[in-house]
Amino acid sequence: MESKKPFSVKARLQSFVYAFAGLKTFFRNEHNSWIHLFAAIITIICGVVVHLDKYEWCIILFAIGLVIMAEIFNTAIEALTDIVSPNFNLIAKRVKDMSAAAVLIAAIMAAIAGAIVFIPKIIGFVN
Repeated sequence: MESKKPFSVKARLQSFVYAFAGLKTFFRNEHNSWIHLFAAIITIICGVVVHLDKYEWCIILFAIGLVIMAEIFNTAIEALTDIVSPNFNLIAKRVKDMSAAAVLIAAIMAAIAGAIVFIPKIIGFVN
């Protein structure tokens, strides 16, 4: 059994460095990250224009974060699957398909949440 290392502030801070390196890699190398980032920026601009309240912002920001998080997990799972199974493998395909499906579900739910928040605002804004 592996012994646990004592708590270290330096090690905890280093974990943030690794996490930010992961974000940098994601946004630099993944085309879908740019699509999600663009959608997030447009959504945030629209939220400012229609004056979302703090609860609406919580819903929108949570939805944006959920989609980006799902895409990061999907990217990581696909990369790991490619390492473990470089040749075609039906199980590897299923894993990658389900990982992509998670992003799809997150995006659909974010769109529904966005519609619930924005449609009444847009109707009120136009009238």
